Amino acid sequence: MIQSHGYAAQKSTTPLAPFSFSRREPKERDVVIEIEFCGVCHSDIHATRDEWGNAIYPMVPGHEIIGRVTAVGSSVSRFKLGQRVAVGVIIDSCRTCPSCKSNEEQYCEVGATLTYGAKDRYGDITQGGYSNNIVVDDHFVHALSSKLDPAGAAPLLCAGITTYSPLRHWKVGPGQKVGVVGLGGLGHMGLKFAHALGAHVVQFTTSESKITDAKRLGADEVVISKDAAAMKKEQNSFDFILDTVSAVHDLNAYLSLLKRDAIYCQVGLPDKPPTIVMGNLLFKRRALSGSIIGGMVETQQMLDYCAEHNIVSDVETIPIQKINEAFERVVKADVKYRFVIDMASLKNK
Repeated sequence: MIQSHGYAAQKSTTPLAPFSFSRREPKERDVVIEIEFCGVCHSDIHATRDEWGNAIYPMVPGHEIIGRVTAVGSSVSRFKLGQRVAVGVIIDSCRTCPSCKSNEEQYCEVGATLTYGAKDRYGDITQGGYSNNIVVDDHFVHALSSKLDPAGAAPLLCAGITTYSPLRHWKVGPGQKVGVVGLGGLGHMGLKFAHALGAHVVQFTTSESKITDAKRLGADEVVISKDAAAMKKEQNSFDFILDTVSAVHDLNAYLSLLKRDAIYCQVGLPDKPPTIVMGNLLFKRRALSGSIIGGMVETQQMLDYCAEHNIVSDVETIPIQKINEAFERVVKADVKYRFVIDMASLKNK
């Protein structure tokens, strides 16, 4: 067994604290990675606090992982020792269902295996990236270009692919007017991608203090969503709206902004279902949709696109010893726009 150490939650009410555990010896398709950076996703907080149910403890969270290869199995040829690589939200799937065969492993009909808090095919409980190392099947490992800052690249493995995938799926590009709802960890990546893809991008926010930052990140326009007159001016004008907000909010205010046959895509995950005025869909043949992360092929394409266009997340790097403080700040939306843990800090007492 490979000895590992990191920070774990022992139960839903306890802070994360140092924790030692073991990982499997690498099998023929496995890659062993020494973790350098790991992003802090809001879902890490939901999971460790059992806010979604079915949590398995002890839990080492973290699914935005950047590191270097330290060992490979006998059948691995894609990765070499010392190579910088990335691991995201899932680390296995059935590989045989229609979704998996279509390179959409995130929608595996059997159920994809999460990077932490899940039982893997060997009967072990997966533990995530708030740790010094990880062992992953090479199919779920991605090459990372040396052009990308590794700390800024970490959130691409969740916030990045979560927003890139629907923009690509619905072919967002030049000549389209695209809205992004919310300017947080997800929203700022959606804004960067939509801008890079050539769309005319309108950022929606409830806070006037975010106007300057939104324009810095690529917004052509910024609309304060609390301003009824400003919202009314935008009616029937959008080709696509990407909603990144996880708090409960009124989708109807945005659905009416779509053109006929346009798409509204939800990637944020509120904890209560929305109330939809059906007329907002019926009378313009609008579509309400959702999306989660991306398949392995698309995730690699996203990382390569980011390297080509110099796109990374705006991050605040922290030592692991400040993770509980970071959790509280994430809950208060007190970060621009993603915390990333420098895992070298694990060596500090």
